[in-house]
Amino acid sequence: MGKAEFDKKEVIREFQKHDKDTGSPEVQIALLTYRINYLTEHFKVHKKDYHSMRGLYKLVGQRKKLLEYLKREDFERYKTVLRKLGLRK
Repeated sequence: MGKAEFDKKEVIREFQKHDKDTGSPEVQIALLTYRINYLTEHFKVHKKDYHSMRGLYKLVGQRKKLLEYLKREDFERYKTVLRKLGLRK
């Protein structure tokens, strides 16, 4: 991904449920969101980077699946993640 504009450990710390939590849906969705935002900024400069665009589409699809899972399993956690990340749904 190159030089990231966010600190992965801080994102994990903000969304984790307990000290060793790195794989909960909330953490995964947050990390994907920050990567998606980074790539979106990248494409403002590099409009013809079609190979990375494919990766962006995969990340968006993966995040969508995780959001659907979280919505199905625990709607309150789903709403909390959307609010914290500023996603519209």
